[in-house]
Amino acid sequence: MGVVLFSDLLRVGLDADCSVLMGANVANEMASDAFCETTIGYVDKANGDLFKLAFDCPSFKVGTVQDTVGVELCGALKNIVAIGAGFCDGLGYGGNTKAAIIRIGLKEMIKFCKTFYNGIDDDTFLESCGVADLITTCFGGRNRKCAEAFAKGDGDWEKIETDLLNGQKLQGTGTAKDVMTCIKKLGCEKDFPLFCAIHKIAFEGAKPESIVDLYK
Repeated sequence: MGVVLFSDLLRVGLDADCSVLMGANVANEMASDAFCETTIGYVDKANGDLFKLAFDCPSFKVGTVQDTVGVELCGALKNIVAIGAGFCDGLGYGGNTKAAIIRIGLKEMIKFCKTFYNGIDDDTFLESCGVADLITTCFGGRNRKCAEAFAKGDGDWEKIETDLLNGQKLQGTGTAKDVMTCIKKLGCEKDFPLFCAIHKIAFEGAKPESIVDLYK
């Protein structure tokens, strides 16, 4: 239905099995050897076990799930939710509001995954690639940071990216566009009020304050 994953492209392009690693792995914290977890999604269990053996260490604990699609989609979709969290920060909203955005965002992540793919494991969303990565990205990371600046009126996305990211690129804005294309193709906007609200604020001129109008 229009969703193409990087792992799918690699499998076809390289004619090889491809596993996926995603998790609550903010780079600057990992650089100081602060404890964290990650998730490896595999198709072939032998390869999943091999990657776990290669990466697992006391400060970087690796979990594995036989669900490359769920792991990869979680890694992409949480960046959209983080933009919503950043809007809340830019508006000066508190922890209660951000918690609501995270909760609604997680529900829409699950809904999107199950709308466009069959066979995704419910437990994947409780792994590091799911709820943990969502939480850390909504409290830190480039997408939240840039969305906060956007809500404060510090410029358009291109200017903010240049000013704040030191050569890094935003992920959530592009993903939000791609996801909205898929949602509109199915005509299921009513099932994804948060994703739609974030897209409207980011690209359609809606006010950042409308992030909390989901129940109206």
